[in-house]
Amino acid sequence: MRFHTRKWVKPEDLNPNGTLFGGRLLQWVDEEAALYAIVQLENKKVVTKYISDINFSEASHQGDIVEIGIDVVKFGRSSLVLRCEVRNMMTRKTILTIENVTMVNLGDDGKPAPHGKTEKEYVRNRLAKDA
Repeated sequence: MRFHTRKWVKPEDLNPNGTLFGGRLLQWVDEEAALYAIVQLENKKVVTKYISDINFSEASHQGDIVEIGIDVVKFGRSSLVLRCEVRNMMTRKTILTIENVTMVNLGDDGKPAPHGKTEKEYVRNRLAKDA
């Protein structure tokens, strides 16, 4: 799994217990999954369709730096299924795992549309093809 984004836990991210608010963390995960899907599917019109069980396994506190990791589980006809792990960058302890985040590729009409992708691609490889 590749960890793409780091977030610094600030006071405004905390719940009344003084730990990272789960809703804030899920916001970060959803945004990261969308960005990952947009790059993979080469389409800005991507939406979150489904998020499976969310397993919070460790708390995060103010000042922690968390990393969000995303990996492809499978490519569907119009969807992309991702797995997510969030961990504390310094301790490497897992904070959260989500086994299935399903993102859907949309056409200009706002409806699911085939994306034609079958495997993970890296932008650097696309650029090499175009050169």
